[in-house]
Amino acid sequence: MPLYGSLVLIGALSGMEIPLIARVLKDIGAPEFRFENVLSVDYVGALVASVAFPLLIVPHLGLMSASLAFGCLNLLVAGLSMTMFRARVARTMWIVWAVALVASVVALVQAERMVDVVEANLFEDDVILTEDSPYQHITVTRFRDRTRLFLDYSIQFDTLDEYRYHESLVHPAMALAPRHGNVLILGGGDGMAAREVLRHGDVEQVTLVDLDARVTTLFSEREDLTALNAGSLNDPRLTVVNGDAWKFVETSDAAFDVVIVDLPDPKSIALSKLYTEEFYAMLADRVSAQGVIVVQSGSPLFARQGYWSVVHTLQAMRNPIRPGETMSVIPYHVYLPSFGEWGFTLASPQPLGGRSLELPPGLRYLSQDMWEKAQIFGPDEGDMEAAVNTLHDHPLVAYYNEGWDYWFR
Repeated sequence: MPLYGSLVLIGALSGMEIPLIARVLKDIGAPEFRFENVLSVDYVGALVASVAFPLLIVPHLGLMSASLAFGCLNLLVAGLSMTMFRARVARTMWIVWAVALVASVVALVQAERMVDVVEANLFEDDVILTEDSPYQHITVTRFRDRTRLFLDYSIQFDTLDEYRYHESLVHPAMALAPRHGNVLILGGGDGMAAREVLRHGDVEQVTLVDLDARVTTLFSEREDLTALNAGSLNDPRLTVVNGDAWKFVETSDAAFDVVIVDLPDPKSIALSKLYTEEFYAMLADRVSAQGVIVVQSGSPLFARQGYWSVVHTLQAMRNPIRPGETMSVIPYHVYLPSFGEWGFTLASPQPLGGRSLELPPGLRYLSQDMWEKAQIFGPDEGDMEAAVNTLHDHPLVAYYNEGWDYWFR
């Protein structure tokens, strides 16, 4: 309630800004005052600030420092306005303004220290890296030989068990695809999925598309982080494309033998669009005639209806090779100590069922026996009614958030 109350109050005060400015300008007899000029300046200023904040300010200052810097700027503008109308400003207002400005400047100077203190209390392990990119807050923690990556404070991997996730994500698709010459990875900027792909010796080219250039840079340049992905992002067979997955798939004319979709969970409309029937239809046009697509699909336990919505959406996908038919789909899941039960979905224009896996040597978790067990779902995780996710209605967002809220809020 305090959060929503503050938002309503800020919105109401912001709405009063332009009428107040217009009234003041009229009262002081500003020459050639025109109301539309006030609106024009306000809109231009809002545009400049909205573009500069995420693209210029946050990447250089960080979210906390950027917010405080804008606060100080607003206080300076308020001070200038108070100076212009000093005859009408009470002494108390000057004192309040001065205290607020001093407090904001001190907080700005100490911002990075405050962030370090807060993050040290948020995470169990030592924080070895924390910074803001234009898209998210990046944190890497370490305890002894255990490293964890958090994006916007949500865990992405833990080196104690990430092999379970990445082996299960990559190798069934690679084993079921007869060719691996050209592989596409959507997401996976940490290079872990690419590491598993490159275990297959016949891979000729890998294209990795990740929105955040800072993540791929960190995991290709920092020695301690490149060690985790076996230097996969520096492999000459791999090309990194920092851009939007939708735009890449929409504009690409390549045919991929394996497509690995390792994107963030569909907790918002912006992410849900990458789990829609329309997006999967574009993917179907990018996969070769015998190719395989695999999608990380969320938890069949914590967001059961959301998981099966992803499966049903892939099942509804038209088959580009067999007109009038849909894709062959296999849902499966794995247990991860860091996340709990986690699900994936395979899709292909060709039948997938009943085929054994030929796996590369050296895997720590996945085997033919584990693969067969992964396709069995318990009664509380099994198939259920769930709508196909489309650009028009996005039922997946509600399924996902309601499922996780039920378990953890």
